[in-house]
Amino acid sequence: MSQETAPDADEPRSMLGRIQARKDRLRPAEAKVANVVLADPSSVIRMTLAEMAAAASVSEPTILRFATAVGCDGFHEFRIELAQSVALGIPATQSAITVDDDVPTTVSKVFDYTITSLDHARRHLDTDRLAQAIDVLVDARNILFIGLGASGIVAMDAEQKFPLFGKPCAAPVDYHQQFLAASVADEHTAVVAISNIGRTASVLDAVRMARSRNAMTIGITGSQNALAEAVDVPLVVQSLDNTDIYTPTLSRLAQLVIVDVLATSVMLRRPAADMEHLREMKRELSRMRSGDFAAHEDASAADRVEPQ
Repeated sequence: MSQETAPDADEPRSMLGRIQARKDRLRPAEAKVANVVLADPSSVIRMTLAEMAAAASVSEPTILRFATAVGCDGFHEFRIELAQSVALGIPATQSAITVDDDVPTTVSKVFDYTITSLDHARRHLDTDRLAQAIDVLVDARNILFIGLGASGIVAMDAEQKFPLFGKPCAAPVDYHQQFLAASVADEHTAVVAISNIGRTASVLDAVRMARSRNAMTIGITGSQNALAEAVDVPLVVQSLDNTDIYTPTLSRLAQLVIVDVLATSVMLRRPAADMEHLREMKRELSRMRSGDFAAHEDASAADRVEPQ
């Protein structure tokens, strides 16, 4: 990658994202190339230098200057990065949903936007903080999940993963119950507060109460906000949510993925005997779903009946 035009810290690292971010700063001829790429990136991947120049009605040297302008050392590197970017989905700015979109277009845009946002969250996640949160959950005797609205749904999903965490989990829905649960926490409790905006008053109150009771607190939030400042271990999960009324709520999806990461990581730290119990639970759950569990229990009960 060209050092002079490498992405800034706050600039998208994907090729499509960089083109969109730099489009207004390109020369007119280079902007024509950008329009061609953004309009149909999948086709551009397969073009030769001459074909791309013809498609944009520019010279081949202009294509090379464009590649440099978007941070590449040449046309070959540009095509490789473009292919990687297409594999991750088009950037959010290219996925804006409109009332005129048909069903296939809407499906494509929602999936592209979601994939891009999750990749953005992954690349900006502080894995050192994540490791700290895992340590807290491993050491805890019980876990309290707190969240309201969409974040409350994430908290309830986390509670359902108590077999993976290997300890009692709770996720009260009512904020009075959340505060009461926090008020009886102790040094053996891990409190996981979930709020994308990080300024929900009742969630912050519960966190402060839990900390006053010497509980360890983890925050899953969208930025360096009040919740991140209030907890012992902040997990900032950056998504591409915005105020577009047609944009799906991606912060919830990113939070769900982080809960899966935490639950899986805690499970992997558990003793081998616990892992065997989990495997048995999975087998029994599969039998229950297929209807075999009830038949097996009926047969077992019949075997236990003493002969007259």
